[in-house]
Amino acid sequence: MPAVLFRTDNDSPDQWREALTKRIPDLDFRVWPDIGDPEDIGFALVWKAPAGAYQGMTNLKAICSLGQGVDHIFAEPNLPEGAHILRIVDPWMAQAMAEWVLLQVLRFHRQGMEYEQFQREKRWAKLPAPETSTRRIGILGLGALGAQAATTIAALGFDVAGWSRTRKEIEGVRSFAGEAEFDAFLARTDILCCLLPLTPETTDIIDAGTLAKLPKGAFVVNSGRGAQLVEEDLLAALDNGHIAGAALDVFRTEPLPADHPFWDHPKVQVWPHVSAQTNAESGADQVAENIRRIFAGEQPVNTVSRERKY
Repeated sequence: MPAVLFRTDNDSPDQWREALTKRIPDLDFRVWPDIGDPEDIGFALVWKAPAGAYQGMTNLKAICSLGQGVDHIFAEPNLPEGAHILRIVDPWMAQAMAEWVLLQVLRFHRQGMEYEQFQREKRWAKLPAPETSTRRIGILGLGALGAQAATTIAALGFDVAGWSRTRKEIEGVRSFAGEAEFDAFLARTDILCCLLPLTPETTDIIDAGTLAKLPKGAFVVNSGRGAQLVEEDLLAALDNGHIAGAALDVFRTEPLPADHPFWDHPKVQVWPHVSAQTNAESGADQVAENIRRIFAGEQPVNTVSRERKY
């Protein structure tokens, strides 16, 4: 059996080795950079592999992202042409993402920022109770993660809409699609939650123009990709009062530099890219199945379009 290469800065190779060998006992599991003969590698399970990592892997048949995002794979300038590009679509991750997005929505909706400030001031004060049904939540991206986040939030009685490249049919969620409906989607959104994949079309999508089209006092939640948010534009919108607050889990530079203004901004909550972490045990079933399929010459599941890059 060809070898499987594992490379990441975030996940434990021991957890993935144990989970995969439980399912494929004779698996040849190699951890970067100790790959041995590169021609042995038939399957790569990676997160942010360094440039040139696939050099010499002439028998590489598939590259699988250790998460939902695949932009890090397409960043490789010499991506092997014949290899399938795969991603993990894990219900555990979708649930975790939905929980995190809901947490941010509820914090903003239930005036968490204001009450946190009251506590710092040791001030006992009450604000008018908000009305759930009139709070308009907008989900950017209605893929596996976005759809679950949208339905989870809608189940609590919020007015939820989503925007995606093509029209979606999701019970309890209004669907906006394409560039022609983007502005209308923004105009009806009080809390904007980004769960888009990173593509050339979604890079910088949350810029000054987008933020200005949200209602005054709107909130921004980003757990998509850092490059989708123009950070300087968000800071300006926060400082001029158009945007009331932001919860951010992804950034253009990670870890977020210690001198970045987000750390100390009173309207920004910083999370260290933890909204939906990959779980080896829950993700191993589909990875093992794709390894079996690839090495048997069958079509894998959860393939990514090289043209669309998601």
